[in-house]
Amino acid sequence: MSRVCQLTNKGPQVGNRVSHSNTKTKHRFLPNLQKKRCWSTEMNRFVSVRLSASALRTVDKLGIDMYAKRVGLSLT
Repeated sequence: MSRVCQLTNKGPQVGNRVSHSNTKTKHRFLPNLQKKRCWSTEMNRFVSVRLSASALRTVDKLGIDMYAKRVGLSLT
């Protein structure tokens, strides 16, 4: 399973770790993904999704149905 948020498509980014002596080494910045069961009122059942923490906060505010509609996804 890839490390990508299912609603926002946030994925790993690549950058450098910079030491005190200014030596640069490659580093992957992974998104903060959480597995969550969200209640869908349109489908009248729970839907399991892997969300980033920022998307999870937005889902808490708007609801999974409204957020998926805004992003252009269908939960079926």
